[in-house]
Amino acid sequence: MKATGVIIARFQTPYLHDGHKYLLDELRSKHNKVVVVLGVSPVKGSRRNPFDFYTRERLLKQYAPELMVLPLSDHPSDEAWSKQLDALLQNTFPQESFILYGSRDCFINYYSGHLQVVALPEFGDHSATAIRNDNGDKVLDTVDFRMGINYAYQNTYSKVYPTVDIAVLKDSDTQVLLGKKHNSPCWRFPGGFVDPTDETYEAAARRELQEECGDLEVNAMQYIGSAKIDDWRYRSEEDKIVTLLFKTQWVFGHAQANDDLKELAWFPVKELHAMMQQGTIVREHHVLVNLLLKNINV
Repeated sequence: MKATGVIIARFQTPYLHDGHKYLLDELRSKHNKVVVVLGVSPVKGSRRNPFDFYTRERLLKQYAPELMVLPLSDHPSDEAWSKQLDALLQNTFPQESFILYGSRDCFINYYSGHLQVVALPEFGDHSATAIRNDNGDKVLDTVDFRMGINYAYQNTYSKVYPTVDIAVLKDSDTQVLLGKKHNSPCWRFPGGFVDPTDETYEAAARRELQEECGDLEVNAMQYIGSAKIDDWRYRSEEDKIVTLLFKTQWVFGHAQANDDLKELAWFPVKELHAMMQQGTIVREHHVLVNLLLKNINV
């Protein structure tokens, strides 16, 4: 019985480049039955994996309608993934025999299953990653393009954006540092969005403090609590901001407003209640002020 040819790949590309077509055509010339197993990421929509299974299935069938396309979820264990691949093929097509094909950066180095594997030679230096990057800012004047954007956003999970805010205290917790943004007359805690390069939330808090307040020397960051922030930018969105509030003790250094802040000043902690009532502290930080006051027993 002639074996079924199987391509294990991701095809994370808006169109098939010549390397993809070579791979598909090679198998179609060798086998009457060709199966494509598409890797499916557990992350729903990302820069590395922007195209879901259904989109890639249509892309492949548009090029070669006779292809059988199957999804296979990624797995942290190469051994478990290999077993799942074998089971997918053998359960979907009982009594069939298979030859697995791959090329550059393919599955072969990670596969430990029992099926025959063949490595195909490279065809050029084509890269789906380069295609995604090169076209990342390309805007097209078509309905299909706009529908694609809508599809992508409608099929991603609602997100929580983590931020950090910092209460810098001094003089036995009687003074606290607050800042003003360029577009706001109200005072607030310094802080900002957590960056993917931050190793911890504490590191993010220290980075944000330095970016917005200059080279202050402070003690270790101490976690106080967290809260959903009623940020006006996300008020009508499903995505929301949840912030982590830290406190730290000022050691030395002059606070210098930078980045998002235009002004910094020290305030008596005992006046924070009155400042909230007077509307001089931004409303979305009232919950953070209350967390701080409860933490330091004011």
